[in-house]
Amino acid sequence: MVRKNQEWPSEGELIVATVYKVLGYGAYANLEEYEGKEAFIHISEVSSGWVKNIRDHVRENQKIVARVLRVKPKQGHVDASLKRIREDQRTKKIQQWKVEQKAEKFLELSAKTLDKDLNTAYDEVGYKLMHIFGDIYGAFESAADDGESVLIEEGIAEDWAKTIAKVAKKNITPPEVHITGYVDIQTFDSDGVNIIKKALKAAEGENVEVQCVGAPRYRITVKSTDYIQAEKDLKEAAESCIKIIEKSSGNGTFLRELE
Repeated sequence: MVRKNQEWPSEGELIVATVYKVLGYGAYANLEEYEGKEAFIHISEVSSGWVKNIRDHVRENQKIVARVLRVKPKQGHVDASLKRIREDQRTKKIQQWKVEQKAEKFLELSAKTLDKDLNTAYDEVGYKLMHIFGDIYGAFESAADDGESVLIEEGIAEDWAKTIAKVAKKNITPPEVHITGYVDIQTFDSDGVNIIKKALKAAEGENVEVQCVGAPRYRITVKSTDYIQAEKDLKEAAESCIKIIEKSSGNGTFLRELE
């Protein structure tokens, strides 16, 4: 179960829950992010249209996304609604919850490395990471990018910081960016064909690809996990190409494709 760093959800909050009982007047569901808490969805909050049979809309063991209407600690549940959510909000919440589940697995893996259980992990670092980074996955993403130092600077114990960073780097792959630019190159040298080939070869690299769009224009595409580095590589590739052309008394220009 993914856990929050608060005991109850807030009014208006979107929650993920699993339905465990459906009755003629409503449904009961266990909250996935608040241990030991449940939600009640009255039949009038199941659908915006007339509900003839509630089981046409909800069923036992179904995962649902609902909006909290009222929090009732004394009764031990929250009143929630299925109809007061847009489809895009429902989709976004489910995706967020899945990411949080993944983050909890990472936290549990880190705990096992230190011979500790998940409950201890939450008590020692989990809730603190939520407070500092917004959620646990955000903490693992930061550790994947910047290493344990970003955690230690925030007061996370060194053994936890090193273990989390190791798990993060192994399991989180930075998103790959693709950026594109063009070079227009011309040379009037008698050996022009070979000079063009040499110039284009100079632009190529491990993450740099050059394609002909239609002479004199050539496309340069750079792939990287670092946008700033990708921009730098694209500029350097274009400059290397144009430099060779200009040495042959030719000319060249670089055009950055707008995103």
